[in-house]
Amino acid sequence: MRAAFIEQLGPPQNIRYGEVPAPVAGPTDVLVDVLAVSVNPVDTFVRSGVFRTPVDFPFVIGRDLAGRVVSAGPGAPGFRPGDLVWCNSLGHGGRQGAAAEQAVVPADRLYHLPAGVDPIEAVALVHPAGTAYLGLFTHGQVRAGDTVLVAGAGGNVGSALVTLAIEAGARVVATAAARDAEYCRALGAAEVLDYRDPELGRLLRTACPAGVDVLLDTSGANDLAGAVELLAPRGRVVLLAGARSRPELPVGPLYMKDCSIRGFVISHATSAELAEAAVAVNRLLAAGRLRPRSLERRPLSSAREVHHRLEQGELNGRRVVLLPALVPTSPSTTER
Repeated sequence: MRAAFIEQLGPPQNIRYGEVPAPVAGPTDVLVDVLAVSVNPVDTFVRSGVFRTPVDFPFVIGRDLAGRVVSAGPGAPGFRPGDLVWCNSLGHGGRQGAAAEQAVVPADRLYHLPAGVDPIEAVALVHPAGTAYLGLFTHGQVRAGDTVLVAGAGGNVGSALVTLAIEAGARVVATAAARDAEYCRALGAAEVLDYRDPELGRLLRTACPAGVDVLLDTSGANDLAGAVELLAPRGRVVLLAGARSRPELPVGPLYMKDCSIRGFVISHATSAELAEAAVAVNRLLAAGRLRPRSLERRPLSSAREVHHRLEQGELNGRRVVLLPALVPTSPSTTER
């Protein structure tokens, strides 16, 4: 079968597109014809070696897929040939990736796609939305009535955080680039502040007079001094980005306010946690509450180029989905 794969860790130039052996499903696995694969920053971390995880070469890249069931092992009840399904946790932990014509998915990491949901749109959303759910509720313990501050709300994960927090009954204050302010307000954020504003600290204190119950930082800036100052008593900070950041930790104010800081990497989520998140993601997909802001469709053969664009910061919130069935005809893209 054809796939996007690497034979050693390294830069995007290591990605090849060609024939690899077809996957073989075990008794608790499901064999899936892949319809669409999304490209996420975490895919670049695995490919480059920034995130260390067991890989077998040739290694098929990619984490998320939407597809159609070909067959299911005897230990994979509930899946039948023809079912539309999705997964957001391949391509790490010893599992081959999703960027291929077919993939083998452990049954406990595969979920049915709700009826009427476009699989191409869905695959663009399941990773950011799953990350947002776990960040908010598993790690941030967000409850109705909380004030939630989302740093980097204009991005893919950030916008999902806003959507899920509001659905849970929280009040959301967002920081984002000025160009993303209207979008964040349309998602339901009560206040949207320009993260470049030199008065940002003062504006945040005004917007959150009782303090912030949960602060989620998708930006990677990880200003812990500023974050702890903003927290309400027993407030929580959840860090979702910034693998190389080394901020100063204000230990005294942190413990005097009974606050906590949690790091969160979705690659460490258990299959049970991912399944819980999938229930919420499917509910919002079915209700039309999750939609990609901007979606670009590319052939699977363009994986190397898309990884390069992502690492160069050229996508700016745009979601790129690779389609194994799409034959490249020109450098142009098809956009929604």
